[in-house]
Amino acid sequence: MDVENKNKLKNLIVIGERVLIKPKKISNKSKGGLYLPPGYQEKEEIQTGFVVKCGPGYPLPISSDDSTETWKNAEEQIKYIPLQVKEGDLAIFLQRGATEIVFNDEKYYIVPQSSILLLERDADLFD
Repeated sequence: MDVENKNKLKNLIVIGERVLIKPKKISNKSKGGLYLPPGYQEKEEIQTGFVVKCGPGYPLPISSDDSTETWKNAEEQIKYIPLQVKEGDLAIFLQRGATEIVFNDEKYYIVPQSSILLLERDADLFD
């Protein structure tokens, strides 16, 4: 991903428990060496891609104790259960739960965390 696209992605805000995934480039050949028609892999039930951005998580309801503190900003009152997914993870997810979008001529998927089946994390990225 080039620097210009990375900077434009900073302006995107992922909401709730959703994750923005850039699909992994897939070979247009089968394991046996046959060329697959365009779009074949995109119709697969399970997809693979890299996590580009994550939402804040699952929102927690505001308790009645917090509602009496009118001096707090509305942003301070919202609390979230964080997502298990982190940026840079390789995610295997269900296609039917994903929404495909095109941003700056590149394809991405918006996927709820519940549609992600498996993560591969390179621990060195987060040290």
